[in-house]
Amino acid sequence: MTNETPLPDRSRAVADALAEAGLPGEIRVLPDSARTAAEAAAALGCEAGAIANSLVFVCDGAPLLVMTSGAHRVDTEHLARVLGTGPITRASAVQVREATGQAIGGVAPVGHPASLRTVVDTDLAGYDLLWAAAGHPHTVVPMTYDELLKLTGGTPSAVVPPRE
Repeated sequence: MTNETPLPDRSRAVADALAEAGLPGEIRVLPDSARTAAEAAAALGCEAGAIANSLVFVCDGAPLLVMTSGAHRVDTEHLARVLGTGPITRASAVQVREATGQAIGGVAPVGHPASLRTVVDTDLAGYDLLWAAAGHPHTVVPMTYDELLKLTGGTPSAVVPPRE
């Protein structure tokens, strides 16, 4: 992985947001797609749980960005109960693009046209280093859980019920 490849436009917006937040994360361009947590983990040589998936939902008529561990799927009924909101539904590809300016598979935690209400999966705190998409399916950026919280202004929350 080298950064000799120029960053796609959407990734440059993410790089600008990282710099503005004072975060050191250097965006990496991957030779292959990292659209899924499994693809990203394989390309980076890490556990799927360390991939901070950016998923967009619709909640109470507005976009909701959920940064979740690649180790599991968001339980939208559980999350709605925890947040005390109405139903949470998956955004369409068009809604994702409108809310983030980015395509599914490359949605970053930042670099969007407007700030999004964000929830950050507390399971991500169990990893020393996280990897998030950086605006394009071939770009990723490393950061810590605390950096992700700072960057997004997100609310820490469990996005799945506790394991028994």
